Amino acid sequence: MKKTASGKTNIKTLDNMKDSDINFDDIPELDDAFFKNAQIKLPEKQSVTIRMDSDVLDWFKQQGKGYQTRINKLLRSYMETHAK
Repeated sequence: MKKTASGKTNIKTLDNMKDSDINFDDIPELDDAFFKNAQIKLPEKQSVTIRMDSDVLDWFKQQGKGYQTRINKLLRSYMETHAK
């Protein structure tokens, strides 16, 4: 996969790629023994109190159930984009 001039992977190119175009030669096949011991580790959540503008909070709440999860995803995306 070629990267753009900025050094980042071109997501549109990946989206348009066919499975048959992917080279799996350097990826070991995962067998039943691997999945027998595999564990899913979810990120640990911590309860916090945060002050935010009421209109911002209202907007997220209007999106319906799961608004706190959406706020978390937004903050995570920002964090990952700006990580050094």
